[in-house]
This record gives sequence, C-alpha cells and structure tokens, in this order.
Amino acid sequence: MKQGGFRAEEIDTSRPHPARIYDYLLGGKDNYEVDQRAGDELAAAAPEVRIGLQANRAFLRRAVRHVVGNGVRQLLDVGTGLPTSPNVHEIAHEAAPDVRVAYVDNDPIVKAHADALLSRSGATSIVLADLRDPGAIVDHPDVRRVIDFDEPVALLLVAVLHFLTDAENPGRVVATLRDVLPAGSFLVLSHATDDFADRSEAQAVYNKATATLNLRSHAEVERFFDGFELVEPGLAQVPFWRPDTPPPVRSDEIGFYGGVARKSG
Repeated sequence: MKQGGFRAEEIDTSRPHPARIYDYLLGGKDNYEVDQRAGDELAAAAPEVRIGLQANRAFLRRAVRHVVGNGVRQLLDVGTGLPTSPNVHEIAHEAAPDVRVAYVDNDPIVKAHADALLSRSGATSIVLADLRDPGAIVDHPDVRRVIDFDEPVALLLVAVLHFLTDAENPGRVVATLRDVLPAGSFLVLSHATDDFADRSEAQAVYNKATATLNLRSHAEVERFFDGFELVEPGLAQVPFWRPDTPPPVRSDEIGFYGGVARKSG
C-alpha cells in the first residue's frame, strides 16, 4: 500500500531517525518511541542539546531573513526535517510573499507530513531524495518546477551535513550543488562540532540511528564554503551569528557552527 507516493514498508521505525529525534527534542509530536528514547539518551549525554537545537533553529530564521532581504526569491532546503512552525516558507513569506521554496528530505515520514501541510499554490514543493545524490536533487522535476537555476538561489544545508561520513564526501556534495547555483546565490549552512565539549557519548546515540553523527572542526566546516564569500561575522557558533536577542544560557557550549555566504560572479 502506498502513502504519499511511497510504500508504507519503506518507513523504518525500528531505528531512530535524525529528523524525528530533532522533532522530539524541539517538543514535536511526529516521532516514535524509538526516537524518544534516543532523544532522552542524547539529552543525558549533552544536557544543552535542546538549547543548541533551538539556537540552530533561530539561526535558520535569521539566515532566511538575511538572504530574502538581499533579494533572493528561491530557497532550496535540503534535509528539511519534520515541519516545525514557523517553517522556512513561512519565515520567507513574512518578508516577501513571492518567495518559492523546494524542500528535500530522505525520510518518507517527513515527506508525508510536509505534503499534508504545504500549500498547493505552486510556490512550494517537497521532494523525497537523498543528499548523497545531489545530481538527482537538482534534476528532480518537482525541484525544477519551483527553482529556476538561472536566477539566484539560497541553498540551505542546515544541520544535515554532519550526517554524512567523510567516506560519503560531503565536500563533493556541496560542490556539486554549488556549481549549479548562479552568481548572487547564497549558502546557509550549520554543522555540529565537538570543538567546545567532548561529544563521544552523543555520537554513540546516533550509531544506533539511521545516520551517524560526524562532528567536524571549525576549519573542516569552513571548507564547505569554498567558492563562496562568507558574510559577517563569518562562521560562528549559531547563537552569535547576527543575534537579534540575548544569547541563551550556556551559549559557549553550544556545538553548532553556522554561516551564510554569497557566490560571486
């Protein structure tokens, strides 16, 4: 039996999924007991994890406002995760109602929930695809229906690249996506790190999930921006990237870097 364009048996609820763990830790309801157990283990291993995820979400909001404020009207959000209000298109539409958003995720449950929530106006689409195959993403008809790669695009890779191992070559993935973006496009990226605390116990939680957690240093994350020009303040811990409210408690321990960069001609 098919649901939302995929077979029900494709949904793996035997192992925690990063998108559903994220949803649980943000207080969402689109998760399973296996995800809740993993989230509780993660919170025990890294007590500031919920603060970090909230700070990462706040970074996403500020970054979307920045790129839309700089004239971008197309957003390609890869690894979107389960819908959390305000969603990317809601944030963007507050500033510019004509923004178009293509969401991409590899979890059928994410697609099913997004299908149920997204407008059918043609300004948004949701695509079931895997970041490990970036060519399939940019060539997907439902991406092409919303995104015109002859015009500037903001590529959002928020809290997703750390689920790719070095063997999966995340640098190649980013470069493939970068090379289809025209001048004036932006990259919005955040990534988990253990630069500020030992996160080996947190990584162990993801060893039981559908994707491992691959933490990277500031220098390693910064290399993903090759071919782009970072805007101020560069690559920073997410609470300190152009904050519009006082940083949350324990901000110095938050293990997420975030940055926004522009592709010049």
